[in-house]
Amino acid sequence: MRMMVSAPFVIGPGLQVIEKGAVVYEYGRILCAGSLEECKERYTPDRHIHFDASVIAPGFVNAHMHLYGILAHGLLPPVPVHSFEEFLEGYWWPMVENRLDVPMIEAAARTSALELLDSGVTTVCDVLEAPFTGKRGLECQAEVLRGLGMRGVLSLEASQRISEQNGKECLEDNLAFFLSTRDDPLISSMLCLHTAFTCSGSFSSSASAMAKANGAHIQLHLNESSYEPQWCIEHRGMRSTQWYESIGILGTELLAAQCVQMSDHEMDLLSSRGVRAVHVPLSNCEVGGGIAPVPDLLNRGITVALGSDGYVNNFFEIMRSAFLIHKGHRKSASVMPASTVWRMATEEGAAAVFGSHPHTGSLNEGMRADFQVISLSDLPTEADSRNIFDQLVLFRNPRDVTHLCIEGIFVKEGGKLVTGEPYEASRASRKEARRLKEIGLSLAHT
Repeated sequence: MRMMVSAPFVIGPGLQVIEKGAVVYEYGRILCAGSLEECKERYTPDRHIHFDASVIAPGFVNAHMHLYGILAHGLLPPVPVHSFEEFLEGYWWPMVENRLDVPMIEAAARTSALELLDSGVTTVCDVLEAPFTGKRGLECQAEVLRGLGMRGVLSLEASQRISEQNGKECLEDNLAFFLSTRDDPLISSMLCLHTAFTCSGSFSSSASAMAKANGAHIQLHLNESSYEPQWCIEHRGMRSTQWYESIGILGTELLAAQCVQMSDHEMDLLSSRGVRAVHVPLSNCEVGGGIAPVPDLLNRGITVALGSDGYVNNFFEIMRSAFLIHKGHRKSASVMPASTVWRMATEEGAAAVFGSHPHTGSLNEGMRADFQVISLSDLPTEADSRNIFDQLVLFRNPRDVTHLCIEGIFVKEGGKLVTGEPYEASRASRKEARRLKEIGLSLAHT
């Protein structure tokens, strides 16, 4: 069926604000996005839906996520934590990541995905940090996302923190999953490393070679806090990004999340090698990692996306934090304008996740029909083509996303999710979170 949707505003290609705009799509692919008059001249739809007092916009791309992370919301460490290293080694690794099983992963994936869908996210790039679940964990997440109609890029994190063999098995499982999803319309994959302090040079190089040989991208965490660059200086005589450069890891196929504690030289390396980055502002604050130099990354021409990291999954809150934090940090109201933040949440997000040929993140002709409809009806001041991005970033919330379409299919209509039940999902994840907590407490007392 050929569909046309129209509204007072459409955010078209290149963030063009089209007044009295429309989008035409068929078989999950966008045929036209422009003025209503232009779209009517080019195509005769089988059905036309008009949304009053609304804007039709690309769906958001959450470029760095841990779907399982919702299980740890409000779960305080049962042991004292004084540093990032202690957080990982004394709490997160032994009491969370190492204890995840498939029922936990399934419940968390469903609840997290529903939260993201509710706030206009059509694509999620996830890192599963569950070293003992292997390919089963990825397949479980994929099944959940397919059932909800959500687009996902799924990875299983590999490292040598448990053993060389475990890291190798995680890479091999991830590669097998990548190969199995090559023709899947919704689910895809990339390989994943943890950090420079949990992966040796030979291990990282072999993972990069594996990715290149199979046409896969690879993602990793980079300088989430000062711990990683300091560790690299102490053990390798150079900072993290310099070390990755020395072993040939940096390149256009690499997606680097966090990028908080970055030197000028490291940012220059990312830029010169075409590495893409993901900014996770609220998670960086929560762990005390610092404020990422996002304006400097953008000024160097680096593609920078936004991610929730599995912490606060309301994507409007993620955008607001990116809009505000850097203004305060730089003491300048001119940095990170709303249009820049919006681009990071949509077009830049898709470019970061999918590389030079994204198929979502904008309403360009030929793109997949992934879009959201956001109500403007209760704004206290009028929205227009000049202030639309400020109005959306600062004053809209998930409740204002009335419709969400992925691959040409509505997964949210009339403000209600239609492919999953949030209450039932939350009840199941609470059950699994209690089980995870009990396991962690039993470990703390042994």
